[in-house]
Amino acid sequence: MRPQALGLAQRPHIVIATPGRLADHIKTSGEDTIVGLKRVRMVVLDEADRLLVSGPGSMLPDVETCLSALPPSTDRQTLLFTATVTPEVRALKSMPRAKNRPPIFVTEISTENTTIPPTLKQSYLQVPLNHREAFLHVLLSTERNSSKPTIIFCNRTKTADLLERMLRRLSHRVTSLHSLLPQSERTANLSRFRASAARLLVATDVAARGLDIPSVGLVINYDVPRNPDDYIHRVGRTARAGREGEAITLVGQRDVQLILAIESRVGKQMTAWEEPGVNLESRIVKSTVLKEVGSTKREAMGEIDEGRDVLGRRVRKLKKVR
Repeated sequence: MRPQALGLAQRPHIVIATPGRLADHIKTSGEDTIVGLKRVRMVVLDEADRLLVSGPGSMLPDVETCLSALPPSTDRQTLLFTATVTPEVRALKSMPRAKNRPPIFVTEISTENTTIPPTLKQSYLQVPLNHREAFLHVLLSTERNSSKPTIIFCNRTKTADLLERMLRRLSHRVTSLHSLLPQSERTANLSRFRASAARLLVATDVAARGLDIPSVGLVINYDVPRNPDDYIHRVGRTARAGREGEAITLVGQRDVQLILAIESRVGKQMTAWEEPGVNLESRIVKSTVLKEVGSTKREAMGEIDEGRDVLGRRVRKLKKVR
């Protein structure tokens, strides 16, 4: 906070901030620190669909705090950027404009049915619910996938944490990105993945936006996203800027409706995953994979219960001072 407050006090030409952190400065860092915000002439809200959503975890209160420290809307230009047009964004587009009020520009990166790059191959893989980890392990080890830098998306942080530990024990070069990690560790893990020190990145939707890593050749949806727009953001981490890429979604018996909703949203049906000469089910049944993965999962869960990190080190917990 202190270095940032000193930087703000110098009245920089450009401030790049998350709503929560800037709101903290506005509330606690003093008028001398934020007085430069009164000179702002342009406000850019990136990922506007997320910033404007209401409900639990909404960033709207922080956005409102930030805007309260800026000049009135008549004295500034406000630009919103979003890849998905939500009802909140659409409502802003339809607001009446006063003659002397600068407009709000909403730049739609893509239209409703062209949000998926044409160079992206989309497929699904039907997996039994109890053997999902085994299918993922074998899928990552096929000849076509074994060298691809890959992002594996999960719906929950606990799933991502467990999956990273399991894949590490199964001899995959893996790291993770999710909200259970401190920011310093997130940055370090992302650097490892960018530098190819880790081939796999297990992540939640915190990695679904804003990451541009040209080398990513494969995105795997370990969990089917509940929101079709989240699917679009996830698979958009590959096949960027005209490059080829592949997205594979693991589908269980309960996921059919979610897949149909995604296909309706993107305007295209997924094809069944296949690789010449590869039968995943046969490889699993005719080997010791199920036993190996099951044992690995028990070890990883035990490690979590003991409060150890992914390297097996015991994590020290700070005592609460009453």
